[in-house]
Amino acid sequence: MIRPFQLDDADEVVGVWQAAGLVRPWNDPYEDIARKVEVGDGLFLVAEHDGKVIGTVMAGYDGHRGWIYYLAVRPPHQRGGWGSRLLAAAEQMLAERGCPKINLQVRTDNREAVGFYTAAGYTPDAVTSLGKRLVID
Repeated sequence: MIRPFQLDDADEVVGVWQAAGLVRPWNDPYEDIARKVEVGDGLFLVAEHDGKVIGTVMAGYDGHRGWIYYLAVRPPHQRGGWGSRLLAAAEQMLAERGCPKINLQVRTDNREAVGFYTAAGYTPDAVTSLGKRLVID
């Protein structure tokens, strides 16, 4: 089942992100969750199987572009279609909001993720991704 994130999912969600290798020392995952919940846009989903959170996707839409973040599935459930279902659900929600294009970022060395998104119809954009920290977690 894919459903909206609930506050009591936080520990399981962070566990999914850790198991999938998404957590980095410079990002506090609980702060990322709190910030997303504060936005309150409903674009944060979890996949639940046998009562446990096994996958997540966080999306955003600013009126110009949609974004996909934290798409992750626990390793024992990978390659079972969960990632594709989560991605499709996020895409559907963004499309319903009138989103014309979705962007996402993948770490350069994450070839599996690049392959997953390529198979889902995503193509590289000829851009350089830049970032600037405003808050140190």
